[in-house]
Amino acid sequence: MDKEVKALEQALEQIWDIATKKFGLDPFPTHFDIVPSTVMYEVGSYALPGRYSHWTFGKAYHRMKTMYDFGLSKIYEVVINANPSYAFLLDTNTLLQNKLVIAHVLGHTDFFKNNAYFSRTNRRMIDDAALHATRINEYEFKYGRKTVEQFLDAVLSIEEHIDPDFFIKKPRVKPERETTKPSVTVGKYDDLLSLDERGARDTGKLIAPVALQPEAPEKDLVWYLMQHSPTLEPWQRDVMSMIHDEMLYFVPQMQTKVANEGWASIWHSRIMRELDLNTEDHLHFAELHAGVVSPQRGQMNPYYLGYKIFEDIERRFGYDKMFEVRELDNDVSFLRNYLTEELCEDLDLFVFELQDEEDWTVTEKRWERVRDQLVANLTNFGFPYIVVTDGDYRRNRELYLTHRHEGTDLDVRYAHKVLEYVYQLWGRPVHLATRVDDDESVFHYDGATHSDD
Repeated sequence: MDKEVKALEQALEQIWDIATKKFGLDPFPTHFDIVPSTVMYEVGSYALPGRYSHWTFGKAYHRMKTMYDFGLSKIYEVVINANPSYAFLLDTNTLLQNKLVIAHVLGHTDFFKNNAYFSRTNRRMIDDAALHATRINEYEFKYGRKTVEQFLDAVLSIEEHIDPDFFIKKPRVKPERETTKPSVTVGKYDDLLSLDERGARDTGKLIAPVALQPEAPEKDLVWYLMQHSPTLEPWQRDVMSMIHDEMLYFVPQMQTKVANEGWASIWHSRIMRELDLNTEDHLHFAELHAGVVSPQRGQMNPYYLGYKIFEDIERRFGYDKMFEVRELDNDVSFLRNYLTEELCEDLDLFVFELQDEEDWTVTEKRWERVRDQLVANLTNFGFPYIVVTDGDYRRNRELYLTHRHEGTDLDVRYAHKVLEYVYQLWGRPVHLATRVDDDESVFHYDGATHSDD
């Protein structure tokens, strides 16, 4: 084992030198750990080591680990955006597999360090996630695990509905942490307060300011509900703040999946070719590389698409242009600016849709339509675009949401369930305006019944 570790350390030094000195990559210092599959899939399912516990993470772990145990899929590596970065290597990997993974990881950590969309990410999120887990555990001990888990269910149902431009648009004001019960003082105007307001004050419960119609439609549902819900308790606002911080950390990764994976694939390919591999290892590497950057039936392979686009950028514009794109672009601009007609034809890209609720049918092969559909699928991370348009609807603290329809109807059953969760967070009736089959419609939920008009 010591001999294998020493060989891996030597390979790491060699790969680092090739990546930085020959190819000009500038990655974060990267710490590698060799771990068993249980740890690898735990980190993979939780997305961050030491993160808070929730049943959805356990579900993801069970699915991923079962696929691995039955030989249906395998995670070779997990890398964390941090400074220094952390990467995990599977203990069953061969030395050659680990060399490829290390080269791939250095491509990722170079992207993390230099891409503009990662510039504001919290590079100490591993530490913060552990602190979040500790605070949530404290709330579970105080209020009960079931109570906290049910609240997390509601928050996680809308966790993707945050504003990617939050750092630009809003000051980072956090809700106050839960404190001990304040001393009660008698005010000269107490007789003007309602019993509810006096009771809330006396128990230390914060009352959110009345949220009228936002100056502009508010995209960040998590932030808006955390700040303005008339019913949330301090510990609940604190939990929402933690979830919001973690989701802001993940935003750049969701914005750059194709470009990031393409960039890492380009460099693992080139670095591996610089190593002194024997014929057998070359063949094994070629097989592994083909498995990573090959088209997948019925879905887009981001490794394959990003790899091909970066190759084409270098061919058309030169080596330095690749580094410029790596620095400035996210997936939307990456595809819109550099996915060409020739690439679409070469990659055999097309749009297919479900026809008559029975058969999947190719409906479009024009390259502009294919490109635009890919961009549309990546816009807003592929989730419906929902905004808050009124927080005091009917002058009754009701919440009015609007779906900015972009060609795809909401799943009505799913939308109804999410409205129930939003009601749980807001505490007052909620409404969602959308379009169903080209007709304007509004979904309503009052805490007991659903209605549509």
